[in-house]
Amino acid sequence: MSLPLHRLPSLDPLKGFVAAARHLSFTKAGEELHLSQSAISRQVQTLEEQLGVALFQRSTRALHLTPEGERLFRTASEVLARLGSTVEDITASRRQPRVTVSASIGVAALWLVPRLSGFQARHPDIGIRVSADNRAVDLEAEEVDVALRYGTPEAAPVGSLKLFDETLAPVVAPPLAASLPDGPRLSAANLPHLTLLSFEDGRDYPWLRWEGWLSQLAPPPPAAKALLQFNHYDQCIYAALAGQGAALGRLPLIRDHLEAGRLIPLAPPQPTPGRRAYYLLRSPSSKRPEVDAFAEWLIELGKGDGTANAQTGSQSPSGN
Repeated sequence: MSLPLHRLPSLDPLKGFVAAARHLSFTKAGEELHLSQSAISRQVQTLEEQLGVALFQRSTRALHLTPEGERLFRTASEVLARLGSTVEDITASRRQPRVTVSASIGVAALWLVPRLSGFQARHPDIGIRVSADNRAVDLEAEEVDVALRYGTPEAAPVGSLKLFDETLAPVVAPPLAASLPDGPRLSAANLPHLTLLSFEDGRDYPWLRWEGWLSQLAPPPPAAKALLQFNHYDQCIYAALAGQGAALGRLPLIRDHLEAGRLIPLAPPQPTPGRRAYYLLRSPSSKRPEVDAFAEWLIELGKGDGTANAQTGSQSPSGN
């Protein structure tokens, strides 16, 4: 059974003892701990009284550990070293510059997270905390430095920066595309062979629904093979990648999959109603170099996704 905590020696006498045992000198131990020689002597004496044994053999010229002192020194020095290492790790993690970024679950999973290794390679000393949430968080109240928002130009927050526009197209995995009787396209002939993957989270996103695309087919369009619904957009894309059906691809978010040939569009891309786009929003109080570096990196990614940046807005857009 372990000794109750209240019966263990206090930390300061243990530190004084370990320092004295390491140097075999109260004077040098005091120099290490920024204490006087007499203070170290009192600490060691307090520890000896508590344990009921002598820890040092004292003489006018030398200081030696007793057998009990040697045993305690081995254990105490190991414990204090481990404690020091843990404290160093904790304080180092607090000292590391860190940026907290908020994004919707779909944007975080499909666009942001796969690209973070690029930022880490460029800035290995900056930590990133991703807060994935489909609501538009309060940056100041929730201590968020940067947010990625989605919405129309009219709904974009004041001072936000457009990263890239939204375009849509139905997409499927190559094996499914190859199996369609009318070729890799969205058509009345192919619809009975397609399971439609639908994003439904209880809110109204008509531009992300299949009805608008199906209405462009020869009326009345035939029924699809089946319908699978998901409450997170990234689930639709993962299901499409697995060959389970066709998803309405938000092309900037799945650009990597398109370029790698893991997904194939079945129709030409279309813009969203209201010119919806993705925006970068910074907290007014987050004026730190690491936040500047992360924001600049996001802007660079946005330029790579093919749209010019523009200052916009007045109200908070959807966090979707």
